[in-house]
Amino acid sequence: MKKLPIGISNFKELIEENYYYIDKTNFISEIVDSSAKIILLPRPRRFGKTLNLGMLNYFFNVQEESRELFDGLNISNNKETMSHCNRYPIIYISFKDVKEESFELSFERIKQLIDKEVSKHQKKIDTILENIDIADSKHYNRLISEEASEIDYKNAFKLLSKLLTIAYGQKCVVLIDEYDTPIQTGFLQGYYDKIVGFFKTFMGAVLKDNDIHIYKAVLTGILRVSKESIFSDLNNIKVYTLLNSEFSDKFGFTKDETKKMLGDYNLSDSFEEVNRWYDGYTIGDKSIFNPWSLLNYIDGREFDVYWANTSSNGIIRTLVENSEDFRNDLKVLLKGESIEKIVNPNITFKDKDFNFKEEMLYSFLFFSGYLKYTSKRFERGKHYCQLTIVNIECQYIFENIISNWITDSFSNSKLRVLLKSLITGDLFIFERIFSEFVRDTLSFHDTAKTNVESVYHAFFLGLLINLNDYEVISNQEAGYGRVDIMLLHKTDKQKLAIVMELKTIDDFIEETKDNALLSATQQIKEKEYISLVQKRGYDNILSFGVVFDGKRVWVREV
Repeated sequence: MKKLPIGISNFKELIEENYYYIDKTNFISEIVDSSAKIILLPRPRRFGKTLNLGMLNYFFNVQEESRELFDGLNISNNKETMSHCNRYPIIYISFKDVKEESFELSFERIKQLIDKEVSKHQKKIDTILENIDIADSKHYNRLISEEASEIDYKNAFKLLSKLLTIAYGQKCVVLIDEYDTPIQTGFLQGYYDKIVGFFKTFMGAVLKDNDIHIYKAVLTGILRVSKESIFSDLNNIKVYTLLNSEFSDKFGFTKDETKKMLGDYNLSDSFEEVNRWYDGYTIGDKSIFNPWSLLNYIDGREFDVYWANTSSNGIIRTLVENSEDFRNDLKVLLKGESIEKIVNPNITFKDKDFNFKEEMLYSFLFFSGYLKYTSKRFERGKHYCQLTIVNIECQYIFENIISNWITDSFSNSKLRVLLKSLITGDLFIFERIFSEFVRDTLSFHDTAKTNVESVYHAFFLGLLINLNDYEVISNQEAGYGRVDIMLLHKTDKQKLAIVMELKTIDDFIEETKDNALLSATQQIKEKEYISLVQKRGYDNILSFGVVFDGKRVWVREV
């Protein structure tokens, strides 16, 4: 039996080393025959994107003598497509490993990738330097001498496509793998605007109005990032997502392909169980099996969860943890039932409420391969999909990994309710939720310390750190004393300004909670704490006292 290509993404190695290969070479014909010059193909991870892009590289690359790699494969019977073999200069880059903590580190990694691609063509380009204009020559020399600026790098592939077209007398093919990895990382690490700014210019420079130098461009990733970000300047790009029939059988394995593969490894009897575990991905009008999981099953001959690589799910986790309603939806999904949701092919990170948009959560879960549609309709510009969990493997992911995220984030959900009630002045909700936080978070040991008021004060300040749009002021002189806590919106003085006085019940004098509340509110009035807020230009002011008694909290407005 042939070796299984687990983890093999190099097409040449796969063919030359005689690994088992499910023939996807008709993908090349579909690229060639497509009327689109620039093609974006978002697919879930581990679905063969890198292998297919590498195949295009070996097929089109004028620097390769690779025609024999395709002997006996489907594409070899297509004379028209084969006429394109080894005909075009290739610009090929993968961003799959650009996952840095800062923009500066990401940019350094991207520079290295661009430098590597430019140097790959240096010998050929050096032969035509006398025939190019001075500006291009200077730009090229800065790139190869490591003196290039950020602007030089943003325009590097545009220059490279021009120089290669001149050098070979033939347009280029541009291949960009995992284009969205740096963008997702930028969102999670807090440098989204900077990384999008780079890619918007970088992509636009090489792909927009560059027909004279480009024959085809193919991009892969997991998501389709909205046109309003990096593709806003491109009107010649065609995107084929899981909702489209084009290229639907070129990533992952079809039912017939799966049956043949199981038969080749004497596992035909396991098809029904394989179908339950690893089938169910609906792409266009095709039912597709997860290729990574199927290969691993055949190799180990055990049904298991092979696809649950949680480290790559940062954005999905962020969305799940910040969703108010997903908890209830998950109960429905885990029963094997479906829910109707809007699926948006255009993922946008720009919306300030991104973390809380249900539409984005379900779009991510769908396009990342966790949910499938059983039916869909297009109505008033929106895709309404009846969504359900894809298969047993994904059921495990929902039951274990995603459920744990929800459990971990339950307190985060309550925290959002607490903070929202505070900044909107809903003191009834604030008192109730804050009491729950104190009860569930502070131990009796903490609240039995001598300076117990400072414990509550520090605890509350820790919660308020999450209000990024507000200035939190503590123990500052105001009026005729020191106010415990003030909250002032940093930019909008029409927003509610908040003044709080914190008290604990004095057991020594047998103080009641009503007396303690009265004392707190009187102190705010008598010390004129709100005067400082008024001097800062805030007129919409809410002041109240907060009284703690062990694990109970009471609130009273002045």
